[in-house]
Amino acid sequence: MDYLYLFLGFVILLYSGDLLVKGGVALSSHFKISTLVVGVTVVSFGTSAPELFVSLDAALHGSPDIAIGNVIGSNIANIALVLGFTAILMPLPVRSNSIKFDWPFMMGASILFYLFILNQKLEYYEGIVFVILLIVFMVWTIWKSRKESRGLATEFKEAKHSIPVALLLIVAASLGLYFGANLLVDSAKNIALDFGVSERVVGLTLVAFGTSVPELATSAVAAYKKEMDISIGNIIGSNIFNILGVLGVTSIIKNIFISQPIISFDILIMLGISFLLFLLILPLRKGKLHRWKGFLLLSVYLIYIYIVFTK
Repeated sequence: MDYLYLFLGFVILLYSGDLLVKGGVALSSHFKISTLVVGVTVVSFGTSAPELFVSLDAALHGSPDIAIGNVIGSNIANIALVLGFTAILMPLPVRSNSIKFDWPFMMGASILFYLFILNQKLEYYEGIVFVILLIVFMVWTIWKSRKESRGLATEFKEAKHSIPVALLLIVAASLGLYFGANLLVDSAKNIALDFGVSERVVGLTLVAFGTSVPELATSAVAAYKKEMDISIGNIIGSNIFNILGVLGVTSIIKNIFISQPIISFDILIMLGISFLLFLLILPLRKGKLHRWKGFLLLSVYLIYIYIVFTK
């Protein structure tokens, strides 16, 4: 049954990813904000819902390595696996805003996360700082996009769905992503534990992969529909939300204790891959994530998974 649930989870996630893109694009037209901003905010929050519920559930049930490993592993997978795979399907253009603001904010949040857990725990007041930073990021991103749109007199495509329908699509997609991810994560975890794999490895690999499938599905569908800004914006926004939102909310509810291998190895890999993304999306003008860069990112991810399982 676990293998059947694994397949069913994938199907639900792929269909939900399609709904999320449709709803996000419609909202961008109605509110006169770019699809990049929708990808960084609405879509990325929807695709990060599984990480939030999985990490919260893991922390409350005494599995901190899964709670932390889920976020770190998801952030690694989002960049190396999801962006890598999506770029192989179709080279992704990179907006300068992603390099000048979104990426630095993601990198800053990642470094702050690393500094916070050096004492091997993430406490409630640190979670409060994370949530405040997330709110600042959202407000600034939306305000900046609306200001630029007015200044440039940007023309937006006519929305294919009304605002209520778009919101309904996003809610339905988020629910689908949540239940699909749960099916995928639970079945993957059961299969892995049967082979005697540790919670840290399960969290960093199978659970992280499972909760990153919404990002993979949404980004692949967005690239196929040529909504490229949602692909890049979704990943950067999702990584920001994973750290500031998922770990922020989880640590406010319950302090999270972190094992030394995560601090001394896994989070450093996350920081390294985040910086690698910056190098790959340069230059500031006409930057593009080409297919060879996608293959490079995917290769890095496969090497990391191999090391985690064999270390």
